Amino acid sequence: MFSLNDVSLDINEGQIFGLLGPNGAGKTTLISMLCGLIKPTSGHFTINNLDYSHHAAKIKKIIGVVPQEYALYPTLTARENLHYFGSMYGLKGSDLKDKVIETLDLLGLLKFADKRIETFSGGMKRRVNLIAGILHNPKVLFLDEPTVGVDVQSKNAILDYLKVLNQNGTTIIYTSHHLAEAEDFCDTIAILDQGRIYAQGTPSTLIASVEEARNLEEVFISLTGKDFRDAI
Repeated sequence: MFSLNDVSLDINEGQIFGLLGPNGAGKTTLISMLCGLIKPTSGHFTINNLDYSHHAAKIKKIIGVVPQEYALYPTLTARENLHYFGSMYGLKGSDLKDKVIETLDLLGLLKFADKRIETFSGGMKRRVNLIAGILHNPKVLFLDEPTVGVDVQSKNAILDYLKVLNQNGTTIIYTSHHLAEAEDFCDTIAILDQGRIYAQGTPSTLIASVEEARNLEEVFISLTGKDFRDAI
């Protein structure tokens, strides 16, 4: 895993911003810093014009985080998990109850609301994991590999719902290994490798910047090489 090295990013309000890179490139480290889970050794960043070093508590109220690992309690039901996470964001009473029902329904999970998470498929867990991070309608949503290991139906349900969130004003910062997915989903993409930003722009701009590149995968290989990047 590489430490971050002089990374500079401007992410505009309302964007769907993709962070792409090989295993160990620094994507999760960067997301963790932006969420306040890791303290940077130098530099600074702001979210919604709030400097994290002075306004961490305010920032944490307006961001949502969906980690790659499931942040769910397996012996609790989907409804119980979501009521727990929603209450941590300050939701309560009928507002919380209605929001849980609404989001479970939109992601095709309402009929499984009272089933334990340990009985769910990987795709179902991913969808509940997403809901847990967005119940409080965050202004900025951080997603680390939100569709990894899921079937096509779950992937489409997740991405369609994220597009609705974005249309309703949520800025999305997203990491993925799925380059075709990112090319279709993101407004702007940064390619990160060895802790550095190698390129940034719209998918079409990045493709046009590499001679004879036909898609984002060919841009990615051109910039990061063909060597395996298995992370341990």
